This record gives sequence, C-alpha cells and structure tokens, in this order.
Amino acid sequence: MKNRLTVFLTALIAVGLFSCNQNLDSKSSTKDNPLEENGHSHSVKETFSIDKLLEEVKTEPDSILNYLHAQHHNHKVLEQRTVPSGYETKDLKYWKNYAALVEDLPVINPGPGEYVHVMEGYKHSYQNLVIGITETFPGGAPPMHTHEGEESHVLLEGEILYALGDTIFTITAPYIVNIPPMVPHAFKNIDDKTANMVVIFPTNIWKYDVLDYFPFENYDNKGNKIN
Repeated sequence: MKNRLTVFLTALIAVGLFSCNQNLDSKSSTKDNPLEENGHSHSVKETFSIDKLLEEVKTEPDSILNYLHAQHHNHKVLEQRTVPSGYETKDLKYWKNYAALVEDLPVINPGPGEYVHVMEGYKHSYQNLVIGITETFPGGAPPMHTHEGEESHVLLEGEILYALGDTIFTITAPYIVNIPPMVPHAFKNIDDKTANMVVIFPTNIWKYDVLDYFPFENYDNKGNKIN
C-alpha cells in the first residue's frame, strides 16, 4: 500500500511540473508573437521594438468632415485618428541630432497585427513631411481609411493585398504605390513574414479618417477570395 501511494504521489508531481512548463511556454510564445493574442497563429516577431506603443486620439466626425468625405466616396466616417501629444520636439542643436532611430519613435496600433512607428514632421524639423514604418504581421491590416493629402507606400520585400478605391489587387515588392487624396484604401499582409512598409505624407501631422467598410472580410490570409 505504501509503495502504491509513493508511485501515485510521484506521478502527480510529474504531471504538475509538466503542466507548469506548458503554461510558461505558452506565455513566452504569446509575448514573442503579438498576433496570437488576436487569434492569429503565425509565428512572427517584430523587426523593431513596439515598447513605445500609444493609444491613438480618436475624434468623432463633425458635419464639415462628413461633407468633405461625401464629395469623394459613399462610405461613412467612423472617426478621425491622430497621434497623441506629450513627447517633446526633438532638439536639433547639432547635425547628428537630425538622425532618428526607429525604436525611439512613438508606435500606434491602427488594426489587428498592424503597428506603425510614426515620425511627425513638425517634431523633427520637417515642414511638409510625415513618415511611418509599419510592423505589419502576416494577416495584419489597418482599417479602410483616407487622408486629406496624397500618400506613398514603399515596400522592398513582401506581398500585399491592396484595396484602393473600389479595386482590390495583389502586388509583390519591391514597389511604390501612389494613393491620391481622399481615396479610401487599406492593405493586408498576405506574406509569411513581417512587412516593414514605409508610408510617406507631404504634411507634418499624422492624421487619418477611419471608414465603416473593411474590404478584406471575404479574403483569406493568402489573398484568395472566399466564396
């Protein structure tokens, strides 16, 4: 009887240790893979740190903004988003101060699996320039949105599913996409690696308007249309 009790307790301890290790492995995996928290199964890790993640400032549209959009498309404006204030304009006393590290820029999370490191021009001595560098994980996408001014997307490696106006298409890097002012657009990473896209605006403030339409609901993570 004593031997049976010893064997039982030993087995119980072993099961407990195995379960504990499984939980630790699961937590570690989720930390390295932000998409798992959003229901994605891709094993990815960010290229740049997203430790400086901030909540975007979201503003309800007024009648003027709604009227502006009505001149260009039929979608409803849900909200306008900007980067929050609270970080100081960079000190540009010396030429070396004109260089900025991506990891020092504020980070926003416009949509699932989509993070953007934002450099607003007016805080970096630019008069008419905003630059963002994305961490778009496989399957990641921002919402359908517009900008008051034109925009350019530059990607050197990867494959992206685009929605531009009423058109949906796939494009493989290297490429540059020209997006005219107020044209609804979104994109989705259908590659198996993180897409570090550079987005460029001829303004000095990061701002965009989110629409009530998401174009990729009927497309899988490889860009195939689901019937």
